[in-house]
Amino acid sequence: MAKKSMVARENKRAKTVAKYAEKRAKLKEIIRNPNSSDDEKWEAQVALQKLPRNASPVRQQRRCRLTGRPHAVYRKFGLSRNAIRKYGMQGDIPGLVKASW
Repeated sequence: MAKKSMVARENKRAKTVAKYAEKRAKLKEIIRNPNSSDDEKWEAQVALQKLPRNASPVRQQRRCRLTGRPHAVYRKFGLSRNAIRKYGMQGDIPGLVKASW
């Protein structure tokens, strides 16, 4: 089980990303737009840098929904490899079958 503080930190990051998502998108659009002047692009870059670091979605870490484990998390299930094995063997994950050949 992951530390509660780390899971809480990730939840806080997710809220920050959602809060600033629209503002970041507008600034990045100005920067990418070829019709924007150099001054507009510069101002947009400065404004983007002034946003909180945790407003960037890149800083988010996928965590297991059950245990909070940060590594080996499968996107399809949102679970870590350990949880997938445990609940897959019990038959709690629909469509998951143990491989045999």
